[in-house]
Amino acid sequence: MPNPDFPDPASSNPLAAECLRCPALVAARERICWGVGPRDASVVVVGEAPAAGEPDADRWQGGNWTGMAYTGRRSGRKIREMCEQLSLEEAYFTNAVKCFPSAAIEPVETGRENAGGTDGIDRIDEADETDNREPTAEERANCRPYLRREIEEVGPACVLATGGHATRSLLAVENRTVESFLDLILEVQDCPTLEVPVLPVLHPSYQEVWISRLGYSYGGYIEAVRQELRALGALR
Repeated sequence: MPNPDFPDPASSNPLAAECLRCPALVAARERICWGVGPRDASVVVVGEAPAAGEPDADRWQGGNWTGMAYTGRRSGRKIREMCEQLSLEEAYFTNAVKCFPSAAIEPVETGRENAGGTDGIDRIDEADETDNREPTAEERANCRPYLRREIEEVGPACVLATGGHATRSLLAVENRTVESFLDLILEVQDCPTLEVPVLPVLHPSYQEVWISRLGYSYGGYIEAVRQELRALGALR
């Protein structure tokens, strides 16, 4: 399959000129990775957070460098390819956390001495600064107003949550916790606070591992996602 179309930078949706809510994310990021896509999209696709990216890539450097969600050579292209296979022509792409969470820069926990200085962060010498870590609960909470604003502005028929972390961030709006993400895959989640249903799907990086374990061929899995989106009125 040929590469999916790279998004038009004019379709980027920066919700703030700057954001300084999370010191560790501010210290690690190159750019804030805002959502991108049509404001009347039928589906909002949500990931966890941007990766470090590849600044020397020809075009798909990643959201940490482009400032646009799902523009990386790996996950970005994979999820956009999947959306093309689904004939999902109108999708808005974003992340639950808008900045790259580096494993080499972590926030200081409340009540713990700061080993890295006085800037509210710990610098982990043995960690690779291009490796991701999981965003903290506080970082997810700090970003959640941006995510809710995007969903409200777009008003989609469905939110497609790609992976466990994205699903947990979205269901946290409903004060719900997720014990087993795999049990939620392709099970539509009613979200009255968000006012839009959430459909959890596998993160593209884990599809090869889990699709067969869930009892699907790749084609059968894509068809199952398509059927759910069609039932929700998300495929026009």
